[in-house]
Amino acid sequence: MNWNQLISNRRLGQEHRHPERHDDRTEFKRDYDRLIFSAPFRRLQNKTQVFPLPGSVFVHNRLTHSLEVASVGMSLGNDVAQKLLASQDVRGQLSPLVSEIGQIVATACLAHDMGNPPFGHSGEKAIQTFFTEGKGMYLKEKVSAPFWDDITHFEGNANAFRLLTHQFCGRRPGGFVMTYSTLASIVKYPFSSSLAGKKGKFGFFNSEAAIFQRIADEMGILKVDGGGLMVEGGDLKVDGGGLKYARHPLVYLVEAADDICYEIMDLEDAHKLKILSFDETLSLMLAFFDSKTQQHIRQRIVDEQLTDPNEQVQYLRACVIGKLENECAKTFMQHEEQILAGEFQGSLIDHVSPLQREAYVNCTKISKQRIYRSKPVLDVELSGYRIMATLMELMIEAIEHPDRYYSQQLIGRVSSQYDIDNPDLEARIMAVIDYISGMTDVYALDVYQKICGISLPIV
Repeated sequence: MNWNQLISNRRLGQEHRHPERHDDRTEFKRDYDRLIFSAPFRRLQNKTQVFPLPGSVFVHNRLTHSLEVASVGMSLGNDVAQKLLASQDVRGQLSPLVSEIGQIVATACLAHDMGNPPFGHSGEKAIQTFFTEGKGMYLKEKVSAPFWDDITHFEGNANAFRLLTHQFCGRRPGGFVMTYSTLASIVKYPFSSSLAGKKGKFGFFNSEAAIFQRIADEMGILKVDGGGLMVEGGDLKVDGGGLKYARHPLVYLVEAADDICYEIMDLEDAHKLKILSFDETLSLMLAFFDSKTQQHIRQRIVDEQLTDPNEQVQYLRACVIGKLENECAKTFMQHEEQILAGEFQGSLIDHVSPLQREAYVNCTKISKQRIYRSKPVLDVELSGYRIMATLMELMIEAIEHPDRYYSQQLIGRVSSQYDIDNPDLEARIMAVIDYISGMTDVYALDVYQKICGISLPIV
């Protein structure tokens, strides 16, 4: 793969159109602005990140998390772009668009969680298990094998790609009409659901596979054959019809920005909620630095007169994020050749310097033990799972039996952008998933209470 081909400002759905521009924004800045002002992005403010939506103590939701990831992604992308452009005398002339890598990564970071359903991972599991363990199991005999793979592995990453590219009812072709590079940069798992494996991760639904293939082939992203070998060109299908590609290189930067933010910001939130003590949080964050740097950080806290524990944690958090951002940018450049060859394994975080890697692994371990299994988090997951499972059950039953009175009432409250009346069963099922996965936590709870008769609307 080569950078001049990988950075493309061609727009999905407008490949041959060159609209007149009235300002100096680049195409990638237009992508960023388009997401910021979109309704699906705004809805992230009412979607759980890890902890329950805030009461008296404000913690992160999907919106604040995405904005922070975009900030770190911008820094990572700018650092890499500067290093690439500075080495042109060795690697040859690069397209001026390479200077926009920071903007592309930041935009992809904004979009990376847009496909997540309400209640985080428990929402994903509720959709999956409705078909694998719940009342939707009977549908296996009524739908195609590729579609069954899609819905039984339902994944927020694949749903984000669908949200940005699918032509919903009344919308223009190309969905959000984003640039090719931005779209490719959000596909963390660039293969179809039939290759999802034990973790159940994949990058695009069968309905959007042709779109991803067109984008990837245009930018020269390498395909992978059944033996893991990279090949160029051709209409390659692998492993019983599955489609698999190498990652677009910028995916690694988006992933790194996400890894850095969710791990370190979760520590800060856990401290605010008193799940972790100040001393525990201090110890975890200082572990990212050698003894000399630790001493410097402690002295800086004294010099800045940061006596508030929360302010000290915030300063430490900034130091850790800065260090990890620098490490990940350095790691990317060290492994650039492998990344472009599609041979790089794991994430950038996996390959940072041993001190930072060990500290990060320890934070991950503590997070799993103390944060992600804490009572507030488990309570949200349990409640969210039940709400989502119930909504799936009632809505699927409605589209299976649309002539029933109650079904008509349910279908009547679905937005016209979802193709809920399509004569094709698979399209109707996907419309239900689109509708429910696009809900916020609060809206999902409200709909659940109303259709279950728990609460009545106030007129």
